Amino acid sequence: MNRVMDAVFKALADASRRSLLDQLHKSNGQTLGELCEHLDMTRQAVTKHLGLLEKANLVSIVWRGREKLHYLNPVPLHEIYERWIGKYEGHRLQTLSDLKQSLEPTKNTRKGKQK
Repeated sequence: MNRVMDAVFKALADASRRSLLDQLHKSNGQTLGELCEHLDMTRQAVTKHLGLLEKANLVSIVWRGREKLHYLNPVPLHEIYERWIGKYEGHRLQTLSDLKQSLEPTKNTRKGKQK
């Protein structure tokens, strides 16, 4: 189980891979070409990142004829949530996050007034 979570954390550590997951979340079942359209990376770089996401079980592949479709697999993310976020009482963290977000515009407004 630890090896699996290590692979997920490693995959999530890179901004490009997180961007790929975001693209799949917006529109699941994309080809390599479709994913490349939305990213400022070479086709080879996208392929490499998708390989790491597949190893972490965050992306699954379905062949439709000659097309290779990539799908987001949210299960490992949920397992991390259950193991790490839920453990630290997610509802309290959400309250703190909401408070921080509600105060951020006020903080920026104050900075603007001080100038």
